[in-house]
Amino acid sequence: MSQQDIISPARHILFTGGGTGGHVIPCVPIIKYFRSRGWVISYIGSTSGLESSLLANLQLDYFGISTGKLRRYFSFKNVSDIFRILLGLCQAYRILGKQKPDIVFSKGGYVSLPVVFSAWLRNIPVIAHESDVTPGLANRLALPFVKKVCVNFEDTQLEKSVYTGTPLRSELLNGSVIAGRKLAGLADNNSRQILLVVGGSLGATRINQVVRDSLAELLPRFQVVHVCGPGKRMQLPPDSTEFKGYVQFEFVDQGWGDLLAAADVIVSRAGANAVYEMLILHKLNLLIPLSREASRGDQLINAALMEKQGFSRVIQEDALSSQVLISNLDNMMGEREALQARMNAFETPDSLGRIVSLLEKHANLAESEG
Repeated sequence: MSQQDIISPARHILFTGGGTGGHVIPCVPIIKYFRSRGWVISYIGSTSGLESSLLANLQLDYFGISTGKLRRYFSFKNVSDIFRILLGLCQAYRILGKQKPDIVFSKGGYVSLPVVFSAWLRNIPVIAHESDVTPGLANRLALPFVKKVCVNFEDTQLEKSVYTGTPLRSELLNGSVIAGRKLAGLADNNSRQILLVVGGSLGATRINQVVRDSLAELLPRFQVVHVCGPGKRMQLPPDSTEFKGYVQFEFVDQGWGDLLAAADVIVSRAGANAVYEMLILHKLNLLIPLSREASRGDQLINAALMEKQGFSRVIQEDALSSQVLISNLDNMMGEREALQARMNAFETPDSLGRIVSLLEKHANLAESEG
């Protein structure tokens, strides 16, 4: 048999991450890159269905494992979750043994820790990614077992960190203003700017209420597109002119890039992926981060960094009211040119190129050492 007759087995990359869409969606451009180069793709997520539903159109091998929440406070659920995590560790170890990937890419979240530790036990290299300015608990615990941690912001200083940013889906980078207006049912010739309000994939009750209370003042100036969350749509009177220019969506997947392209101003939570998308797309934005009572405080840190660098304006949720919202929008519109100039000057990293280069490098190193 000649050397030309020997067919090398396809390279294999396994992804993991879950708990929210922010732990899954950034993997999509990387998955598409490696698929275009003939790599085998697989994914380990939770059994909840969230990750598998977000990846349904990518035709990859999906494996669900048991997960437990990592809490920073006392709870009796911590006891039962220890057993769920141990079960997940056994499941991940077995899956990695059967799949034998060349490398693992971890996007964080509770489900990722058993996978990262199992990969370390099996001597499979892991590259992790952290979107927030400060790492989540899962990524902090995983740090000793990974080769490198790709970070979203240059201000994130971790052992093993490499600044890469986050790869954005092509549909976000290539959104259409015309398609966005059409999706929202808004006229192309309307002189009012579009204010896009979004509180995350589940919506935000406090933001929803304040925005609706402010419509009388907002609608003369803006067309308001409101992504309010599943089951949180407000019933509007039929044929009412009072709410003309107010459009509600419970959730947007297909066409999200078009809505972002059409938006002139965005009011948003301060999740890492959301603020990064607005920065890369140079969208004027007003952030309302989740409070520490409702989160670990990562959105507060993300928002503070964006405000410090002059890319965003911020309202703390406990100070949010109709008057405060309108006042901040007025002030922000008054300094629009300065905010826009700072965002335009931001040097966008080749996030996809930097991340796939790291993955290919460490997969090749593992192969040569093996």
